[in-house]
Amino acid sequence: MNDKELEETIHFIYEIGNLRKTPRSGFWLLGTGEQTVAEHLYRTAMIVYALAHFTPKANKERCIFIALSHDIAEGRTSDLNYVHQRYGRLAEMTAFEDLAQTLPFGPELRDAFLEEQKRETLEAKLVKDADILEWMASLRDEEFKGNSKAKEWIIIAQKRLKTPIGKKFGKRLMATNPDAWWFNKSDKWFVGRNEKDRSMVKKVKKGRRARGK
Repeated sequence: MNDKELEETIHFIYEIGNLRKTPRSGFWLLGTGEQTVAEHLYRTAMIVYALAHFTPKANKERCIFIALSHDIAEGRTSDLNYVHQRYGRLAEMTAFEDLAQTLPFGPELRDAFLEEQKRETLEAKLVKDADILEWMASLRDEEFKGNSKAKEWIIIAQKRLKTPIGKKFGKRLMATNPDAWWFNKSDKWFVGRNEKDRSMVKKVKKGRRARGK
């Protein structure tokens, strides 16, 4: 690594921090909620890890790298919602080409973006489904807050899922309350705060036994 490579890498570290301040503009049309590109990328990466876990032929590491990389150019181009995209497209490819010419690992980022866009590999298909599932989960959050538009949008988003595992995740996501991972109205912890009722794991296991799983 020479001094120029080090300098450009440090610039990149600062640049990706800008994603924490780059809004996902679809929420403007939805009317409620907010999310940054950084938040979206993180949950998408975790979702695709889960999808890849149940897809033995998938390369988990590649899935995660593509997921984390596919929207980083939006720190330069911003995010366009579906109305914006009717009239213009982001110059993401230009941004990735610029990164490829300056960063030591820029070509890897560009290639990951291209792979995701082509959606020919198993990993790219899983990443796209994870991207959609992340959006669906965000919409479910807004639906449970009372946003009626969110419910309509989720149905449309679900139709975009392509992989068998992605569709399976989508179906269960649609049937699951966003708060179900932590809230159970019959959980004694919420009333008495007794130490013996503290563990969430115990509640999960008990629920599985009740369902015969």
